[in-house]
Amino acid sequence: MELQSANFFNRRLQVFKDRPQTISKMLYLSVQKYPDKKAIISNGQCITYLELWRQSRQVATYFVKKLGVKKGERISILLGNGIEFSLLFFACAHIGAILVPLNTRLKEKEIHYMISQSRSKVIVTDEEFLPKAERLREVLVDHSQMHTILVSSEPHKDYIPFNDLLMGDNEYDQTVVFESDPITLIYTSGTTGVPKGAIGSHLGFIHAAMNYRIRMKTDEKTRTLIAVPLFHVTGLIGQLLHVLSVGGTCVLMRRFKIEPFLELLKKEKITFLFNVPTIYVKLLSEKKFSIDQYESVRTVAYGGAAMPYEVISKLQSHFPDANFHNTYGATETSSPTSIMPLYYPHSKQKSVGLPILGADIKLIDQDGRECGVEEIGELYIKGSHVVEGYWNNVVGNRDSFKDGYWCSGDIARIDHDGFLYILDRKKDMINRGGENIYSLEIENLLYDHPNVKEVAVVGIPDVTFGEIVKAVIVPKHSPLTEQEIKRFVNERLADYKVPAQVEFVKELPRNLGGKLLKAQLK
Repeated sequence: MELQSANFFNRRLQVFKDRPQTISKMLYLSVQKYPDKKAIISNGQCITYLELWRQSRQVATYFVKKLGVKKGERISILLGNGIEFSLLFFACAHIGAILVPLNTRLKEKEIHYMISQSRSKVIVTDEEFLPKAERLREVLVDHSQMHTILVSSEPHKDYIPFNDLLMGDNEYDQTVVFESDPITLIYTSGTTGVPKGAIGSHLGFIHAAMNYRIRMKTDEKTRTLIAVPLFHVTGLIGQLLHVLSVGGTCVLMRRFKIEPFLELLKKEKITFLFNVPTIYVKLLSEKKFSIDQYESVRTVAYGGAAMPYEVISKLQSHFPDANFHNTYGATETSSPTSIMPLYYPHSKQKSVGLPILGADIKLIDQDGRECGVEEIGELYIKGSHVVEGYWNNVVGNRDSFKDGYWCSGDIARIDHDGFLYILDRKKDMINRGGENIYSLEIENLLYDHPNVKEVAVVGIPDVTFGEIVKAVIVPKHSPLTEQEIKRFVNERLADYKVPAQVEFVKELPRNLGGKLLKAQLK
């Protein structure tokens, strides 16, 4: 794919010369080629590409004609994975509205902040989250000026039935949508403070989807099983938009459960998987999974956390015909920044791959100097896939965006061949008496221990050294001792990296996206 230089968001970026200008146009290209093909399958229902196009335009028409939604206004959705989520996403794309996908696991206080900070005009929810929505309605200051829509088989007082949105026509005064326009506000997890609404653009989402297609060689035969939440970029962009853009089929699970996942994997002849490592670890612990092979699967992608090498090796025996892709990205990069290529030397196995096309990355050390090859520094990222900034957040934009680059907060290195290696989160780096220790290095080593199922390494306060290393471990079936773990690390790493404390737990705290919550551990 040929790249050319262009100006967006006051940045000089590399963009694909041949690209759809909006997400709506990207979908329409698939509709023209595959009108009667199944686009989405969810909970026994299916929708073709033409139906997806028509129904999403009906929803868009209702927003414009009945609710007076204008370009740039926000629509918050508190929904599980389903066809309705997909219709709302594309409806917003058609009319230039901004979708605010809310994490359904958050408490009312957190959701209240996101709805209020985004000044959403419409809120859409379903029966499962109706109690939470009701409590929100009681405290939202501008509730009387908001429209609330409910996905439900039964009518509820004060809520517009979602089915009403599909009863009218699909013609509205065409809104001019530009590729630089926002399509989503996806709020960061907020584990270190107030959540920040990352402004995802049509430009960013389109380049992300195109890069996935290029690196992973997906096409109209691709069938993906989406078990991660659509309110995260992996599900929304890495799977839904990406696979629909190539004319494939998306099978949606409302949430991940092992037995239904395995049933759909075989029944729907899934070819493409993209999950957080936690899901793959859970699959390997299931007897029904471990006794079989899944020859239909051609791609196994993973990201969001380190994947133990033992897990990769075991998965390869169950997916014998699949290519494995480690990926690295964030909400702020519209999902991908680097993706492992199809073929690479074994020596690169610890890498998160090569930067995607159009990505400009560099490493900056503690003194603000740009790092050279194999030097260690914070990863800065610029490109067409990077968000414009944070919604109404002057401080966040000042601190996180510098000279057009997003400051990722990840400590990394780049080797002589351009492969990227993530060493740690900047905030998770441990400083023991002046020695910088990367927790990920110790975690990766401990995953090689035959009796370690999961591990997290954190720094804890110490009077003498300032910080010392602590390992929190979920053992497998065999019992483990603190001395055994210390000896294992001491034989392989410098003595100052050996955990001073080891704690054994039944599980590690994670969010719904599978990300480890180290702040809780600390």
